Amino acid sequence: MHLNTNKRNRLMPRKKSGMPFVVFPSPMKGKDGRNMVYVKPQGGANMKLSIDQIDAYCAKYGSTRPGQLRLVLGEFIHWASEWVAKGYRVDTPIGSFAPKLKLKRAITDADDVTDNDVEFDGIDFNPGKRWDEEIKFWMRDGFRKVERFSSTEVLDDKESLEQVLRDLLKKHGYVTVEMFRIRAFITSYSARKLLNDWTEGPHPKLLKTRQGQTFIYTET
Repeated sequence: MHLNTNKRNRLMPRKKSGMPFVVFPSPMKGKDGRNMVYVKPQGGANMKLSIDQIDAYCAKYGSTRPGQLRLVLGEFIHWASEWVAKGYRVDTPIGSFAPKLKLKRAITDADDVTDNDVEFDGIDFNPGKRWDEEIKFWMRDGFRKVERFSSTEVLDDKESLEQVLRDLLKKHGYVTVEMFRIRAFITSYSARKLLNDWTEGPHPKLLKTRQGQTFIYTET
C-alpha cells in the first residue's frame, strides 16, 4: 500500500513519543476521486498488555500489592455478574455494565414472545467520562505517526480482524472474501485463508456455502 505524503511531512523530524498511529485507505472516495484515509492506533501483537502486566505495574508505581488488582477484578466480575444476571445495570468508576438480550427466533407479534424465546446476548459496556479524563491526562505527547504500513501487523492483530468479521456479519448476515478484504485492508489470499481457517476445527466460527460463483460465509 502506498500513501502519498507531502514534502513538508517528509522533512519533519520523526517523533519518538506519543501514541503511535497508522493511516489506512478507506473504500470511500473523496472529492478528488481518490480513496479517503482514516487513522487508528498502531495496535498489533506488540501493543497489548495482560492483567498480570498491569497488576505488576500498579504494584510497582501505584499503591497496590502484587496480585491484588487481579484478585479484586476477579471478585468484582464474579459478584457484579450476579446483579447483571438479575437485569441490573452496574455503575462503576471504570464504566457501567448492563445485560443485552435477543430473541432466539424471528417474531412479529409481541404477545407471542415467551420466556423461552429470550436469550442472553452479552454485555452492554459504557466506559463513561472517567476513562476520557484519565487518558487525556496521560496524552501529553500527543500522537506519533508510524510511516510504514505493515500487513504483518494487521494479520497479527487477530482481535481487530475478528471484530471486522463480527461487524460484517451483524450488518449483512454473511461475509465474502471481497467484503472482508476491503474492510480488513488485506490481500484476497489472506482474506480467503482467514475465512477458511474460521470454518475449520472442532468449534468453527463460520459455515462456507457456495452461492452461484461466490462462496459466502455465515455464522455457525
